[in-house]
Amino acid sequence: MSAFFRIPLGFIIMAVGVLMVWKTIWFQDLVGVIDWAEEKIGPGGTNSFLKILGIIVIFIGIATVTNMISDILTDFVSIFIRK
Repeated sequence: MSAFFRIPLGFIIMAVGVLMVWKTIWFQDLVGVIDWAEEKIGPGGTNSFLKILGIIVIFIGIATVTNMISDILTDFVSIFIRK
């Protein structure tokens, strides 16, 4: 992937992750209460789940900017396509 496309895309992904951590209530209003998170994590589990998901999204954005995402995806796919 070209650096002119990869770097802005990575920063956009990181910005979405930061927004997920910063404005968790807005995302909760957008997606609703996640019953699984409330059951497994406890009261406020949806907020915690969305914050953790936001942090994961930030790391995906960093991996995209540094071009590590292609190596990660290649290794992930090679696990399932071993000959």
